[in-house]
Amino acid sequence: MKITETVRQFAEPVVQAHGCSLWDVEYVREGADWFLRLYIDKPGGVDINDCEAISRAVDPILDEKDPIPDSYSFEVCSAGLERVLKRPGDFAQFMGSMVLVRLYQPKDGKKEIVGTLAGYDDGAVTLAIGGETVRFEKKEVALVRLYVEF
Repeated sequence: MKITETVRQFAEPVVQAHGCSLWDVEYVREGADWFLRLYIDKPGGVDINDCEAISRAVDPILDEKDPIPDSYSFEVCSAGLERVLKRPGDFAQFMGSMVLVRLYQPKDGKKEIVGTLAGYDDGAVTLAIGGETVRFEKKEVALVRLYVEF
């Protein structure tokens, strides 16, 4: 089982006990260092106190379970307004929302397209853009995230 799935299994009940939901678990290398990050969310938004409380609650469990043999930094973060959508449930939750789709290869000269999320089918994403619908196949899509205009 992947590290992220192992951590998700024991972190999710702790996060929920603090009134939040676990959006994502990430284990990534940045430069020479490794980071384990929990991304959390809750209605009305997450604040620093939520992140701190969950960090304090999960940290001893990480020490006890020891899912990662190497040295790493542990962080608890807000999922953020422009969060990445990964799982089918993420797409279902934000159907009808503005999203940015980043493509591997430019399409009509663009690698990033903004539109309203109109469909999701096993990795393929459909956007409504100016009265038209455009479908992007799974193999074309590098990333999909919520899009907020400021």
